[in-house]
Amino acid sequence: MTSKDRTYFKSFRTVAKAISSSLDVQEVLDMMATHVTQAMNLKACAIRLLHPKKRTLELVASYGLSEAYIHKGPVDADRSIAEVMEGRTVSIRNVADDPRAQYPESAAAEGIASMLSVPLSIKGKVIGVMRLYTAAPRDFDEDELDFAGALAEMGAIAIENARMYERIKKDYESVMSDVYNFVGYRRGI
Repeated sequence: MTSKDRTYFKSFRTVAKAISSSLDVQEVLDMMATHVTQAMNLKACAIRLLHPKKRTLELVASYGLSEAYIHKGPVDADRSIAEVMEGRTVSIRNVADDPRAQYPESAAAEGIASMLSVPLSIKGKVIGVMRLYTAAPRDFDEDELDFAGALAEMGAIAIENARMYERIKKDYESVMSDVYNFVGYRRGI
């Protein structure tokens, strides 16, 4: 096993442990952004979820990005590397010159040269995107694409697990409230 393989494996294992031991989706996404950035020797990572009504990609976790870049403006899902919303991973070697990038000037000012956008999908439906940024132009190899894709799948699972937990918790609380109200009513309380 190469050094790169060991690094990927350790990062993957750490994120998998976090997903299996925590329902705190923010903790898991923050850890994922940090680990993918460090393992792949990137400049930064941003994880954005699709706002279904606005069709914007809302930032939920990041690592290595400045406040100025984070707050550059709304990211339009249908304009900013739209192919990712169709479930395709997109690699851009030169962000400043690619028309698919929504904010090329901001990326240049941030020192971003290349970007890899990986869809976050649940049951074939894209719910967001994980964007990986480099400081120097870079062509991502198959191992990097596989590693990023696997982490994106795990992140999507963590998001879905947290959403299911919240739905079940709300349903349980609603049922229990009804039970207590009924019992109180029957007892004349």
